Parts: sequence; C-alpha cells; structure tokens
Amino acid sequence: MWKAATDFTTMRCLTHPLLRRLLGLSPLCLPGGLSQSKGPILSPKRLPLRQSCSARPGLVTATDAVNYWQKVFEANGIPEARESSEYIVSFVLGAKTFQSLNSKSLYTPLTAVQQEQIQQLSNKRLERMPVQYVLGEWDFQDLTLKMRPPVFIPRPETEDLVSIVLEEESRKCEKNSGLCFPVPVPHPVILEIGCGSGAIALSLLCKLPQSRVIAVDKEEAAVDLTRENAHSYEDLDALDGGDDGMRVIKTILALAPSLLKDSGSVFLEVDPRHPDMVENWLQAHPNLLLVLRAIHKDFSGKPRFLHIQKQSR
Repeated sequence: MWKAATDFTTMRCLTHPLLRRLLGLSPLCLPGGLSQSKGPILSPKRLPLRQSCSARPGLVTATDAVNYWQKVFEANGIPEARESSEYIVSFVLGAKTFQSLNSKSLYTPLTAVQQEQIQQLSNKRLERMPVQYVLGEWDFQDLTLKMRPPVFIPRPETEDLVSIVLEEESRKCEKNSGLCFPVPVPHPVILEIGCGSGAIALSLLCKLPQSRVIAVDKEEAAVDLTRENAHSYEDLDALDGGDDGMRVIKTILALAPSLLKDSGSVFLEVDPRHPDMVENWLQAHPNLLLVLRAIHKDFSGKPRFLHIQKQSR
C-alpha cells in the first residue's frame, strides 16, 4: 500500500510542468496527444501526430487520431470538429464512416503514410475547406460523387427532393396498373437546371434507368464535373431491369429451382415496389416450387430484401 501511494505521489509530481522541464521530460501527454500546457496548441504542421505523445512513439491508432484532430479542430474553431475528424480518418482507412470500422481497424497502429495522409487532409480542414472538398468525394443517395471547388456541394436535404420525384413516378405507375386496361406509361424526360456535381440528375437516372435526363449549368466546371461523375459511375446496363424492373429478378428465379437443394434459399435486394410483384409472379409460376418466405425492410423502413425458399417436392 505504501509503495502504491508513493508511486501515485511521484506520478502526480511529474505532471507539474516546471518539474518536467527540470528533469528534461517532454510535456505531459493527455488523451488525443494534446499537451497539458495552457498555451496555444502547436500547429499540426510543426507537431506531427506521431510525435505529439512521447509515451507511445509511433503507436497511433485510428481512435487516437480522431480524438487528437477533434481537439485541434475545436481549439481552432472548426465547425463539426468530431464529424470532420471521423470522416478524414475513415477516408484514409478506406471506409465510408468511422462507425463502420471494425475493432481491429480502430486499434491497429496507423502506418507513417496513413498518419501523413490524415495530417495533410486535416491541415486543409484547418484552413476551413469543407470536408467534402477535403475528401474529394461525397455520398448522395446511393452514389459516391467526386467533389471539388467551386462546384456547389449538394445539401443533405436535396436527397428529399429526389425522393419526392421518385414517389411521384411510383404513384403514376401504381395508378396505371390499377386500371382495367393499363396503357403504356411514357418514360420520363427530366431536365435539371443547375446540375452542380450531377447529384440529382445521376440519382434519378440510377433509380429511373428508363428515363432520359438532361443536366445543364451555366458554369463549365459544374458541367465537367457532372460529366466526370457520369462516366465514372457504374454501368447503367446493370440497372436496366426492363420496363417493370423485373427482368433480372425473373431470370434468377427461373434458374433457382435447378440450382437450389430442397429448402435452399435465394436472397435478393430489390426496389421497394418489387416485393408484391415478385410474390404475384411466383404465385403465377407454381411449377418453380419457390415461395416468398420473408420481406425485410431497410434502414429507412422500405421493403428492400427478399427471402425466397425452394419447397420440397
């Protein structure tokens, strides 16, 4: 007990800045790599993260980096300090969000290259560059789009506009399907004025692959970025499911009985309008011996995932 008390007293004494200077020790490191000193925080350009805490030289984890840069951002008045830090660190580690990183990624020491990348990106954020420009990309709906100044960064609320357009198109299709004699619904022609990065136009084209989308902007930089995002986007043929979006689904289900064992399953990610269509199609093809066992919703509450099972003969 006496030894423990002595050690505690010694540790407490060593936290005194003057005593540490007399003993030639570096300033005491606190969580996140910040000094206990009341003075201004050293510029990250002069104090790399891996050198900011002598107690753990070179052993800096993703969690350490997030905590450190959060405090640096806060001390410099950077808005959304925690979010900015998490986005930068997760981006360098190849993840969309910090929350998606597993425990191994969170606590494995960062390499020198990763630390340098985090520092370079964080320095840009310290200059108050929006994090979307810092990373050079941003997610919108189900797309990852390139971002660069001076092109306008799409607001999160803009995703609601896309949803409203999609709901209206879905309503038209439902209304038509309810008629005694359905008539062909013309494919929509969409004009976006002020396309920016192409977020709205490309999102609608993704969700409505049969549509024709025209995107215009008075700024050449915006048109160029929209074109670049369109060319780097996945093959639109992969999104073409025919007029009802069921072409690929029907092909998979038609082949499933010959590939599945009894009680084997097929799991599909589909458009929210497809579960009822799939169930009706299966009922119209009883020879396939497939039954829709479950419909699971996505995080937004829309029916998105199907569990289809082969019945025993």
